[in-house]
Amino acid sequence: MVLGTLLLTGCSSATTEQWKRLGLPEGASDRTEAIRSLWIGAWTAALIIGVMVWGLILFVVVRYRKRNEEAPRQVRYNLPLEVLYTLAPFAIIGVLFFYTVEHGNQVTKMDANPQHTVNVVGQQWQWTFNYKDTVDGKQGVWETGTLDKPATLWLPVNESVHFDLTAQDVIHSFWVPSFYFKLDVIPGKTNKFELTPTKTGTFAGKCAELCGLYHSRMVFSVKVVSRDEYDAHLRELAAKGQTGAATGGADATTILGTGGHK
Repeated sequence: MVLGTLLLTGCSSATTEQWKRLGLPEGASDRTEAIRSLWIGAWTAALIIGVMVWGLILFVVVRYRKRNEEAPRQVRYNLPLEVLYTLAPFAIIGVLFFYTVEHGNQVTKMDANPQHTVNVVGQQWQWTFNYKDTVDGKQGVWETGTLDKPATLWLPVNESVHFDLTAQDVIHSFWVPSFYFKLDVIPGKTNKFELTPTKTGTFAGKCAELCGLYHSRMVFSVKVVSRDEYDAHLRELAAKGQTGAATGGADATTILGTGGHK
């Protein structure tokens, strides 16, 4: 009965889709397809090469195993094979390099006129999000998180968003698995990327760079909503007086940034 349940679970549509993505979560932005195809292509190439290599190893083990005490004919070299063994790795690397650059350019391309801009500030051990939209005549609103209440990044669905990433203290890394994208957040440097969220919902985000004692709790959420919900949220922030730009939360700019935790 248990075996039957496991087999049925493995045949579910969700599991089938997960296998097709080779473990990647379901993509939620316009950049995920390029990354997904590169990921699957690289694994497919690795599988084919692995099968060929192991097949040749097993063939040699079986075909040329020791059968008697006679010394086999000694072969000093084989020029065609040596040329093949030299050129094949270069060809494989060249193909992988070409597709990596091609897909990388698709993922990192910038829009001359993005619809929204968000300045993301990382600090031990939370995130601050500065929305550059004009809200009720005021330029920009912000929100931040603490260890008790992690921040939530709000984004409008099907609208392009430009991100500027900076850090207040040490190196962090901004990672949203469902966007298939991760970028370092470095003090004194602004890293940039853009994407368009394509699915509504709430997605997990986290710091992916070991940044100190509470690194594991430096998490946040991404909430992708309709444009009306997005605008309403920004108006709520403005009504709270959270206008302008903030470099970091009050509980997240201290040396420990624990927000009262010890």
